[in-house]
Amino acid sequence: MSDTAASLLRKIDSAGDLQSVVRTMKAMAASSISQYERSVRAVADYYRTVEWGLSVCIRGAGSTASMIAEPRQTAAGAVGAVVFGSDQGLVGQFNDLVTDFALGTLAGLSGKPQVWAVGERVHARLADAGLPPLGLFPVPNSVKAIAPLVGQILVASETRHGRREVTGLHLFYNRHTPDAVYAPVSQRLLPLDEDWRRGLAELPWPTENLPEVFGDGSATLRALIREYLFVSLFRACAESLASENASRLAAMQRAEKNIDELLESLRGTSHRLRQSGIDEELFDVISGFEALAEPRQPQARK
Repeated sequence: MSDTAASLLRKIDSAGDLQSVVRTMKAMAASSISQYERSVRAVADYYRTVEWGLSVCIRGAGSTASMIAEPRQTAAGAVGAVVFGSDQGLVGQFNDLVTDFALGTLAGLSGKPQVWAVGERVHARLADAGLPPLGLFPVPNSVKAIAPLVGQILVASETRHGRREVTGLHLFYNRHTPDAVYAPVSQRLLPLDEDWRRGLAELPWPTENLPEVFGDGSATLRALIREYLFVSLFRACAESLASENASRLAAMQRAEKNIDELLESLRGTSHRLRQSGIDEELFDVISGFEALAEPRQPQARK
């Protein structure tokens, strides 16, 4: 009995230690969600500002816009893609969902996919699916680390783009949603073709007074395009990080619930085992007392 009781106590102690770790990770994930969500809101405001600036430039650029916009992607051109995942585990189906979504979307596009992975976990899943990535980028561990990552991705994609090895660029990432925690989404970043220009030109202006571009309109348009590419990648990365931590928070909440149920079961078993031991000891005491209290029978005389 003592060995079983000791084993139960060790299990209870181990479950309590694991519960402390889970609670710490839960608090860290909740804190990270807040900073990345603030970053997403700030970037979304700037993204709309860049879009409005591009809309004004394209409406007044005329032939200059057509010089910057690229032709439609041909069937022979490779399709570039950036898939945002995670470096660490304990995120549920986070990497599986974005990988399956990216593979399904790329399969419907013309051209051979050329993929960059952000995160070791999603890199491994893409390789297992028969689509080994061109490169692997580490997942940023803070908001400040997102900008350097975006710069590296832009350099890698522009190098391939300049060689005509890649004629398009798509982003795949998980977007944080209040109801479903996260959902996989995509954004076509390149090419800057007629569809892209038309969509921006038809973007409604928030007021009745449309602004004008002074100075070199071509330089302004090119600067805004660079900002558009940068902020699109920045927003995708920030939303992916917010989703990753939301997924980890949900996983920690499930783990905490399971640990609570396990502790309740172990403590219940320990209490029953202890009570059983007490009952046996009491039974032994009572049996011994009754045995001593019984009158002795006189011995028969010979």
